[in-house]
Amino acid sequence: MQRNSQQPSASARRNRVPAAATLGELRASGHAYRSVKQEIRENLLARMRAGQDRFPGIVGFGQTVLPHVERALVAGHDLILLGERGQGKTRLVRTMAGLLDEWSPAIAGCEINDHPYAPVCTRCQRLAAKFGDDLPVTWRHASDRYGEKLATPDTSVGDLIGDIDPVKVAEGRTLGDPETIHFGLVPRTNRGIFCLNELPDLAERIQVALLNVLEERDIGVRGYSLRLPLDIVLVASANPEDYTNRGRIITPLKDRFGAEVRTHYPLSLEDELALVGQEAEVAWGGTDPGAELPEHLVEVIARFTRLVRESPAADARSGVSARFAIAAAESAAAAAVRRSALVAEAHDEPPVARVCDLPAIVAVLRGKVEFEVSEEGREEEILSHLLRRAIADTFRARLGGADLSGLLAKFTEGGTIESGELVPATELLRRTGEVPGLAKVMARLGMEGRESFGEAAAAIEFALEGLYLMRRLSKDTSDGTSVYRT
Repeated sequence: MQRNSQQPSASARRNRVPAAATLGELRASGHAYRSVKQEIRENLLARMRAGQDRFPGIVGFGQTVLPHVERALVAGHDLILLGERGQGKTRLVRTMAGLLDEWSPAIAGCEINDHPYAPVCTRCQRLAAKFGDDLPVTWRHASDRYGEKLATPDTSVGDLIGDIDPVKVAEGRTLGDPETIHFGLVPRTNRGIFCLNELPDLAERIQVALLNVLEERDIGVRGYSLRLPLDIVLVASANPEDYTNRGRIITPLKDRFGAEVRTHYPLSLEDELALVGQEAEVAWGGTDPGAELPEHLVEVIARFTRLVRESPAADARSGVSARFAIAAAESAAAAAVRRSALVAEAHDEPPVARVCDLPAIVAVLRGKVEFEVSEEGREEEILSHLLRRAIADTFRARLGGADLSGLLAKFTEGGTIESGELVPATELLRRTGEVPGLAKVMARLGMEGRESFGEAAAAIEFALEGLYLMRRLSKDTSDGTSVYRT
């Protein structure tokens, strides 16, 4: 449940900056000019031939979304990603920056990152004519060549494309001087990738300003006679419902995107599990290591998310974000840490989340789900019911057919076992006593060979809750405390 990255640090990467510092040195190094789309295409194909991961960290899109994205990039198309919230659209676009060359040259001080071989802005053309092979060159890392903007109704043409800079006018430049322009986000990402999130939220008159960027590959600012050819890959994201609810993408703009790709939520339980395992932050390191989230609880959360997503009570048009499952996992782990702090559990091992930590997440997750109007007032009841179903499904998958007679024997002659969110693991084990066959139960829950008190308590409590849901035990619940009995 901890992110594990083998990537070198940013400082280590930046220590490998190429040496060429002038145009002459750049030519002598053998550097060849490539457009951004050509650069992405060639690097993508090279990774394919080498069998490397083209989009690291993207889960569940391998056979559906990514082939379409790869075809679009190989074709040199700008693209728009359509999908409900929390499907990983922005995450996918950000990984595209990894397909750029690690380092790319630019004319030093250029606002729009002109390539030294092909300057396009007035300033850089003047400097190239003045300095020749002594033209200063700087190097930009791939991560600096990615730009992003969340489209909002108040976004202006000046924000995206550019406008007159009053400071430059005050410095003595005339209004007819092209260097009076302050460039917007799109030209400042020249020779890179620009992502415009939630495109339908952009006012229609502002969307018109992007028409030339996508087709003629240039920009115009106010009344200037300015043709500034841009070398850029433009990617946009949108929720399909936004076409009618909050706004729409104007037809000429949609027509200029070379590819439209639909995204989706994880299609399988395995993908849902992998996503939670990759994204949930439950281990903090240092003096506060966080909590352990056992495999069976991750599976409960994944099944719970899928049940909510498929429920007729939830608004399917809004969707249930992947952040729902991630927040659930992190909340369950936090509940275990809270218990450890309040009841002074042993600090020589990390706290372990248990089934008793799950009901409390319902209240905090309710706001992440849009319900049908007919279900108003029943939101927590519906989520609690679906959570119990997820626990029962996981119990059948993990412990169905397991020999739990050793645990059931504890309830002969009216015995009871009390547990709860503030019952420490050691106390639960003391109340339960020795359980024959516990090692086999723990093995089926992915805890084989482990001996911590927290994991043993988590396995016992999950088995107790499963037996209750299978109607082999009864349970009385009050104020976060549960008493299991026959």
